[in-house]
Amino acid sequence: MLNYVVEPTILSPLVPAGTELDLWQGHAYVSLVGFLFANTRVLGLSIPWHRTFEEVNLRFYVRRQVDDHVRRAVTFVREIVPRTAIAVTARLAYNEPYRAVPMRHAFGEIRQDGIPSRIEYAWRVANRWATLAVKPIGDGRLADAGSQEAFITEHFWGYTRQRDGSTVEYQVTHPSWRVWAVELPELRGEFTELYGSTFARILSRPPASAFLADGSPVAVHRPARLDLTGTTPTRQAAR
Repeated sequence: MLNYVVEPTILSPLVPAGTELDLWQGHAYVSLVGFLFANTRVLGLSIPWHRTFEEVNLRFYVRRQVDDHVRRAVTFVREIVPRTAIAVTARLAYNEPYRAVPMRHAFGEIRQDGIPSRIEYAWRVANRWATLAVKPIGDGRLADAGSQEAFITEHFWGYTRQRDGSTVEYQVTHPSWRVWAVELPELRGEFTELYGSTFARILSRPPASAFLADGSPVAVHRPARLDLTGTTPTRQAAR
């Protein structure tokens, strides 16, 4: 996870209706996240040749007040995966900004704690490869409450703008992840075609922070359209 401080005005046009930017210590962040889906199932079904695959996403953070509590969430600028069927399914079900491109990953020698010594994700656009990689250092630990690592990893909702201007909400459930500090975070490539010139400039500078999370089983629940009129309660997304 590579994290960049951005001006809120850059993200404001992308904030889904009914939500607001979620800030950490007064700053807005975008994160470039690479990870591996493993043993994936859709509605309980395993789809051949679509169970294990890479994803890299560029995301930022929003929040929504619901009664007396806050739903802290992610919103995606772009998500890339290596298979067209996955991208099409995600666009149809959630209207998420998925795109299918050639991808690969490489894990270094496994350390004694079970974590690879180097983690790399790569993707190809316009016949050019881009690479995201980190090298973990030290021991893993649960993110401290109130820390930046907790802010980045513990958003358990997703909000997506729809074509008609409405918003879809879905819940994401997983246990807390262990995190590792990293050294030598790498991000190489040309990003304008995928993310536009503004985000390409942001990604061209060193990240404000970077770390590794070990991940876990994750459940993404069914989407529900928000009622933004305030006349009826919002229906929580069901598994």
